[in-house]
Amino acid sequence: MGKITEILHEAQQRAKEMNLPYEGALHPDEAYAILQSAPGVKLVDVRTRAELDWVGRVPGSVEIEWATYPGMKPNPNFVAELEQQVDKEALVMFICRSGGRSHHAATAATKAGFSDCYNVLEGFEGEMDNENHRNTVGGWRAAGLPWKQS
Repeated sequence: MGKITEILHEAQQRAKEMNLPYEGALHPDEAYAILQSAPGVKLVDVRTRAELDWVGRVPGSVEIEWATYPGMKPNPNFVAELEQQVDKEALVMFICRSGGRSHHAATAATKAGFSDCYNVLEGFEGEMDNENHRNTVGGWRAAGLPWKQS
């Protein structure tokens, strides 16, 4: 458990340095290490159904859209769905395409009383490369972490 404690401490320090309103900010490999070895942890994927179906999924994640496709309208039931599927005392990690929506989701969850929220920096697909493509610079997939195509 020492390695997990160390990862969480670094993530908490990162959040303080970045002035984030939730517990911590994790890199994808750190999030995966926690998912593998800390019981009760939840990874909440906040991407749209279209992204999950077309781009890929993280096996075992909780899927709750932050915004809906098309139009990217905010999901008014996000917090209610989260409360139904995730214990407020659990360590919860949020992931999206590149870290933006998951930042907002972690913020909203913290405001709703979830006590241990972390954002997965870089997200599932990472940032765009020089040719405006994702999945090459950062992110869950580029790190070679488990995922599956629908």
